[in-house]
Amino acid sequence: MSILRFRVTGSRDAVDAIVARLNSIDNLERVEEVDDEIADMRDDSSSSQLPDDIGAPMRRILVETPHASTNEHVHDVLELAARDLDVAVEFVERF
Repeated sequence: MSILRFRVTGSRDAVDAIVARLNSIDNLERVEEVDDEIADMRDDSSSSQLPDDIGAPMRRILVETPHASTNEHVHDVLELAARDLDVAVEFVERF
C-alpha cells in the first residue's frame, strides 16, 4: 500500500470537488481529509487572527493506493483539478 499526502489551499467547495474527483478514481483504498485544527493553533494566542494568519483555509488530504503507479495517476488528476479550480496543491511527506 502506498500513501500520498497533500495540502490544498482554497475554498471548501474546491476541496470538496477535489475529494469527489479522487473518489471517482478506481483502485483507491481511501481518500480522507485529515484536518487537525490544533496543529494550526499558535502557542502564543496574543498574535492569533492577525492579518498574516488570516487567508485561504488549508486542508490536509490523505490518499491510500494499492500501487505506486496509481499514485502517479492521482498526482496527475490533482494537478489538473488544482488548475481547473484555482487552488494550490502541495505534496508533502508528512503533515
